Parts: sequence; C-alpha cells; structure tokens
Amino acid sequence: MNASILIKKKRDGFSLSNAEWKFLLEGYIKNEIPDYQISALLMATYFRSMSDDEMFSFTDLMLNSGSVLNLSNINGIKVDKHSTGGVGDKISLLLAPIVAACGVFVPMISGRGLGHTGGTLDKLEAIPGFRTNLSIEEYKNVLEKVGVVLIGQTSEIAPADKKLYSLRDVTATVECIPLIAGSIMSKKLAEGMDALVLDVKVGSGAFMKNYDDAKLLAQTLVAVGKKYNKKTIAFLTNMNEPIGNMIGNWFEIVESVLCLKGKIVPDVLELTLTLGGMMVFLGGKAKNFEEGKLLCQNVIDNGKAYQKFLEIVEAQGGDVNSIENLNEYPKSKFSAMVTANGDGFISKIESLEIGYASLLLGAGRATIEDKIDPKAGIILMKKVGDKVIKGEYIATIFTDKENILEEVKIKIQNAYTVSVSPPEKEKLILEIIE
Repeated sequence: MNASILIKKKRDGFSLSNAEWKFLLEGYIKNEIPDYQISALLMATYFRSMSDDEMFSFTDLMLNSGSVLNLSNINGIKVDKHSTGGVGDKISLLLAPIVAACGVFVPMISGRGLGHTGGTLDKLEAIPGFRTNLSIEEYKNVLEKVGVVLIGQTSEIAPADKKLYSLRDVTATVECIPLIAGSIMSKKLAEGMDALVLDVKVGSGAFMKNYDDAKLLAQTLVAVGKKYNKKTIAFLTNMNEPIGNMIGNWFEIVESVLCLKGKIVPDVLELTLTLGGMMVFLGGKAKNFEEGKLLCQNVIDNGKAYQKFLEIVEAQGGDVNSIENLNEYPKSKFSAMVTANGDGFISKIESLEIGYASLLLGAGRATIEDKIDPKAGIILMKKVGDKVIKGEYIATIFTDKENILEEVKIKIQNAYTVSVSPPEKEKLILEIIE
C-alpha cells in the first residue's frame, strides 16, 4: 500500500477498507507515515466523510491500537460522561465527584482543549501537583479506592487517537462526525466503562453549529456504544451561550468548587443534575432518572460531593490546600474590564468569540507546541437576559500578555448583542437520544 494513493482515494470520495485504514494508522503510530500526509488524509476525510463500515473500522482500529482495560475486579457498574466540548464547559469537574458520591464508579479518561474549547485535563492540571498521567495500575487503584479517577490517555490507551487528537486540533479538522465519533468512543471503550452519558453540544460555541449535524453525531455515538453492548444515552444541549460565568482553566476549577459547595449557577446546576441524574440511574443507584437527579442534589447539599472532590485531588497528587484556599492561587499580571456598548438587555453572547478571546489570553492552544497559562481567562458579569446600561462592566479579562488586552476587550464587546426588549429564554436541554 502507498499513503499518497490512499489519500487520493479518500480525496476522490471512495471508501477505504479496514486493511487500508489499518495501514495508515499503524504507519502513523510507528512514525513511518509523516504528519503532513495524515493531515492531508484528515482534511480529505473532513470533506468526504466516511461510510458506516469505515467509521466502525476506524473506531475499532483506534480502540485496539492499545490496551482495552478490564475493570471486572471492581464490583459495580462503571459509568462515564463525555462532552463534545463547549465554552466554559466545566461540567465534568462537578459530575465526577457528585456521581461518585452517589456510589457509582466513574472511570473518566478526558481530553485536552480542542480549538476554541477548553479541555478537562488542562483544567485539572491547573491544580498544583494534580497528575492526569497515571499509570494503568494507578488508574485502577484510585478508581477502586476513591470511586472515581480522571486521567488522560496513556501510551497504552488508544495511542492512535492520542496522536490524531493533537493533529486535528491544529489542522481545522475537528468538526467531522466520524472523526469525532472514533476519537470519543475509542477512548471510552478502552477505559473499561459499562455505560456512557454523552453531552452533545449544538450552537455557536459548539463544534456542531447545526441542530441536524449535532443530532446525527449523537445518533452515531449511541450507535457505536450499542455495537459494543454499552448502555449509551446522549443529550443534545444548547451551546449558544458560555456555560457559567467563568472561562479559563483555573477559573473553571474555582467555579466548579463553588458550585460543589452550594453556589447556584443556574445553567451549570441544570446541566450537572441532568447528566448526573442519568449517570446515577444507569449506575443502578436510582430507580429512575428523576430520582438520580435528586440524589445528585442531595450530595451537593450535604457536602459529600465537595469532600469527594478533595479526595480526588489528594489521590491524584494535587494540592488540597489550593482548593480550600482558592484566593491564594497566583494572579495574572494584567487584567482589564470590558464595558457594554449600549442600553437594554443582553440578547446574545457569541460563544465562539468568547472561546477565541480566552485562547488569545493564553487559556488555550493555537499550535501543538503552545503552553497553556492556567491563570488566564474571563469572568462574565452579564449573561443573556440580564439588563445592562451603556458603560457598565460586562466582563473582566486576565492575562500575562499585555499586548493583547485591547484586542480581546473589543472581541468580547463585539460578542455581546444588546437589544431593547428582553430575549426569549432558550432551552438548555434540547433532546435525549437513546
């Protein structure tokens, strides 16, 4: 086989066989096929997509490019959650301890930021000392002891996806349904879970801007789960507005901790209880979805969820003191206020632009080599529906890069739309795909 011939075949709209995908992926892992050829293959796939057979082959090859973990020695149903990515999406940080505090085992293999969206691993690593690179043995031990573990891909788990994931991020090939499905499901199937709850985002701040595309992605993910006999349920959720008020790695840790301690941030709470309720139900700890939601609220109210978060931090080498004393964390060198450019009501916030603003501040990566600044980020003081007066503060930005302050202020100001009348409230939970 020849890589350039197979790239041409895919470019011209033909399906690749299982053997051809195997040749390409194994060659890439072994560094026999270079980045530039795989980048071309990804772009060809982005435009030409994959047949169902190709997608299942691709997922299976990614899954079996490394170890598939067996957690049968841990007595209980293992349930994970995955989000397709959004701006301010810190929900995994809350869900993991909440669901574990309800008695469900949560093995969570997460990813890093993609494009304008943040990554759970980058957020966790904002906690001083927190280790996401646990060995397989450590992964199993923490899961058995604490009931939850949050790690990144090791060299043993879906190594083909690990390499492709970084390349997709910087080659504008993220928003491709079969590539997304293969990436998500290969990791999730490899980690040893029994059931999976998916948060498939749709809207301006999501990779899927179009409702039909998001629904197709959700259906594809559920179909892959079904093929491997895993209980899989997807929620379509609204990403036309950033989630919560804080964006940026450490800021999202802070907001998550405050919510675990009882602070009510409406959209964060609704999404957390919805996804958590389903996880608890699938984990066999609730008779139905509604009871699962109530149990999740109970462990927030009685403090068990926050205590479980502290257990996770300690078990994975993090500095518990930094969580218990949030204000002691290092501060950015520069900050600036963003003001409203009109009187009225906030009718829209372009999530995509807020995500790019956060990336400019240092909270994300523009290239594979970029280092993330965990302190960088944005605090939104006004959300959709809030009344505002021209010149009133709508956001604060934090960065160590003084030269981009004015550019980011304008970007955020332009992301806000102010209208005379209050907007109609959009639903957060749009549909359930089973």
